[in-house]
Amino acid sequence: MDLEAQIQLLINNAPRDGMTPNLIAAIAPALRAIAQKLRYSQYYILQNSEESWVLTTLSNLTNPGLEKRVVYAFPTIQDVSLISPAGLDPQMLAKIIPVTHILFQLVALEPVDSIIFLETPGKTTHTVEVRRTDLEKLMQKQLRQQRSPKQIPPDIA
Repeated sequence: MDLEAQIQLLINNAPRDGMTPNLIAAIAPALRAIAQKLRYSQYYILQNSEESWVLTTLSNLTNPGLEKRVVYAFPTIQDVSLISPAGLDPQMLAKIIPVTHILFQLVALEPVDSIIFLETPGKTTHTVEVRRTDLEKLMQKQLRQQRSPKQIPPDIA
């Protein structure tokens, strides 16, 4: 599914509250910009039996007090077992999700610091990290551009 179709699906499935579909349309360029830097249009995300995404806490080797919580996005279902022993747990399920939907969810996942996209099947060495704070900044910038007042004609009065 191409990125435009993914974004349209996000808009179509958004709550009809008068705001959310417009918000998604407004931030779509930010979602598209990041998604275009990734190799795949959809990835597998490991979920538990309640369909919550599985978080992994990473510690900094030089400063063990520094931790970040990440979700891994895998290019193939076979890659899930490369990183997570949870991939072998029968209570866990790897679900394929369109990349723009993963990025959109990242903003809502408060405890998550980043999504780490594995970009080469069978390898854990080529990854792209998308930080929630970076995505939020890009979306806010996009929203400000959308809201910026249009030039007011000087002869408006």
